[in-house]
Amino acid sequence: MAAATGSACKVLAPVAGRPMVLRVLDALAASPAATCTVLCGPPAPALAGSGELRGRIDAGAVDWIAPQPGPSASAEAGLTHLGGGRPALVTTGDHALLTAGMIDGFTEAAAAGGWDAVVGLVEYDTVAAAFPGVRRTVTRLSDAAVCGTNLFAFPTPAGRSLVRYWQRVEARRKRPWQVVLGAVGPTAVARYALGRLSLEAALETLSRRLGVSVGAVILPWARAGVDVDSAADLALAEAVLAGDRPAAPAGTPAPPTA
Repeated sequence: MAAATGSACKVLAPVAGRPMVLRVLDALAASPAATCTVLCGPPAPALAGSGELRGRIDAGAVDWIAPQPGPSASAEAGLTHLGGGRPALVTTGDHALLTAGMIDGFTEAAAAGGWDAVVGLVEYDTVAAAFPGVRRTVTRLSDAAVCGTNLFAFPTPAGRSLVRYWQRVEARRKRPWQVVLGAVGPTAVARYALGRLSLEAALETLSRRLGVSVGAVILPWARAGVDVDSAADLALAEAVLAGDRPAAPAGTPAPPTA
């Protein structure tokens, strides 16, 4: 994306004329749930290319820290900078269609669930209905086909241990199944392969084996499942922002799943 748009780095690539990371920061700034924002990256030299981002950092509206070697290491660095005594939300700088309403809906449902860690999901049917023909990564479970939303909540300090598990997956990225197998066990893997593993069962197994309670919130917004990783994603995001594609529907997150 950076090369295609002539940007210093991916998150500074413009989406409808505005760097995508600023769109994410706009959503966070508009959300009452986000009382402190830590931005891990972009690299310091790239900041010179965005006067507005540099200005927010200099004004103290955003705490900037240097990027780490991978997404999970960057997430851990951000959480460490934030401090361990407060609930935390993690999202990505390429979530160009993120809104304050999504943040508020997700964090409220996550807090209500009573878990240590929460992942935001959207049903694939919701995405496909809003954006026909758009390709998304889909996890097919026995009771649902879901897409990620790049929204993660850590209501308790204990939940942050999941970030270290994520780092182990990244470290074994050539054989991530070995880490996943160790986390959920062969029975759950076999049930998933046979199409017999439900979302609730997957979360219960993960919680039991990792020693933290993990839940999921199903979000009603198709655009929550769209990040900007490709030229097709960019075209979709710009069409949504221009009003050529359906906007985020009204609604509230579905009841939490544990």
